[in-house]
Amino acid sequence: MSRIIKTVDPEVRKRTAARCRERGIVIPTFRQMRDPGLVPESVKAKLKGVGLWDVNPANLFRITWKNDHETGLFGGPNYLEIPREITGIKARVVGLVGKYFPTGAHKVGAAFGCLVPRLVSGEFDPEKHKAVWPSTGNYCRGGAFDSAILGCHAVAILPQEMSQERFDWLKEIGAEVIATPGCESNVKEIYDKCWELKADPANVIFNQFDEFGNPLWHYNVTGPAVEEVYAGMRTPKTRLAAWVSATGSAGTIAAGDYLKTLFPGMKTVATEALQCPTLLMNGFGGHRIEGIGDKHVPWVHNVRNTDAVAAVDDEDCMRLLRLFNEPAGRELLVSAGAPQASVEKLDLLGISCICNVLAAIKAAKYWELDENDVIMTVFTDSAEMYLSRLAELNEARGPFTGIDAARTFTGSLERQSVDYFKELTYTDRKAIHNLKYYTWVEQQGKTYEEIQAQWNPEYWRELFEEEVVIFDRLIDEFNAEVGLA
Repeated sequence: MSRIIKTVDPEVRKRTAARCRERGIVIPTFRQMRDPGLVPESVKAKLKGVGLWDVNPANLFRITWKNDHETGLFGGPNYLEIPREITGIKARVVGLVGKYFPTGAHKVGAAFGCLVPRLVSGEFDPEKHKAVWPSTGNYCRGGAFDSAILGCHAVAILPQEMSQERFDWLKEIGAEVIATPGCESNVKEIYDKCWELKADPANVIFNQFDEFGNPLWHYNVTGPAVEEVYAGMRTPKTRLAAWVSATGSAGTIAAGDYLKTLFPGMKTVATEALQCPTLLMNGFGGHRIEGIGDKHVPWVHNVRNTDAVAAVDDEDCMRLLRLFNEPAGRELLVSAGAPQASVEKLDLLGISCICNVLAAIKAAKYWELDENDVIMTVFTDSAEMYLSRLAELNEARGPFTGIDAARTFTGSLERQSVDYFKELTYTDRKAIHNLKYYTWVEQQGKTYEEIQAQWNPEYWRELFEEEVVIFDRLIDEFNAEVGLA
């Protein structure tokens, strides 16, 4: 059976299937999220009249990288290439675009990967359980959205210093919201609240930092989307040089595990904030790169497959948020030779996406990559999620002028260097892996035996490649019981 799903409860599943039948809910499989060409025509017909953010059962099928935001149906993966006139490097930097997911961020997929297998197996009972979503931002938004569609009570936990947009939206969708002390890097405070909530058996904690459904979704959905984008630009000389991803909950970075099965020479680069360099130097602190979480190594991070760490200064990210979105910044980028059409799409990058671009620049300079190299990364959400941050910056620093734009272009792009970039040796990776012990074995109840088992590559292969087969079988069986597919 499954290493993730411990039991199948036929009675709970029967009741949940009846609820879904009443609500007109059909649940997509992982293979359909990977390839929406497999989505039934009846579902596609419904999607034509449904908005991307609508709390509508049909939108479960839009949990994919392949939403065509013009037709409302499906196409190729959404992506954006950052012009060399902006990056200043020869290598190409290309990112998957997350804005066109429901909720405007890709975390809705990770949340699906955690909740749905337990729902269709009967481990989670929507009649008596609450779905608790501990998060530093977009994950609890995705969890609240999935819960609203599936008729589950959602509890969102996130740090009180996150952007106001997140809190406003969560309340609008009907989630119960708990704000914990601190900022993005105050993950332990979130864990403490989870332990408090666990005292009530009605609360089911879907902790993205230790739920394997999170990286499993990215391995099986994000990884193939990256592969498809790369295939479309590949030539006989092209090399897939690197996959760059902020560690955060270590979900998205698992796409690199998938890509390495196809391109063994590719490097996986983990990105984090310089102000909280946990992987780089076992450091700690607070930072402003919202949503990437810190001060510990997630249980679901396959550290052995991580080749380098890039720590990015959050001040560079905040300055570039202004450069990419303020009129004076865009004017400078166009005058520097960047295509107007590309500059107009830079609002597809939120703060952590900018962090990924800077890490890609560091990687290209460190490995001396050339025009034949492609660095793939991810733009998890858009600047739309951070309009309040732009307003705060303007209030604190004054209007963004042409002089500000020139200084930012020079200081945060042209002068980006290989400082705070570390290529990991075998023992470096083992040392980072060992850090899991203090959070997960000593504090969160994991076992010594399993942390040892995680160093074995087969542990991760089985999780990522065999569990998804079980998940899809459970979803198929559940949909058959619902009777609407």
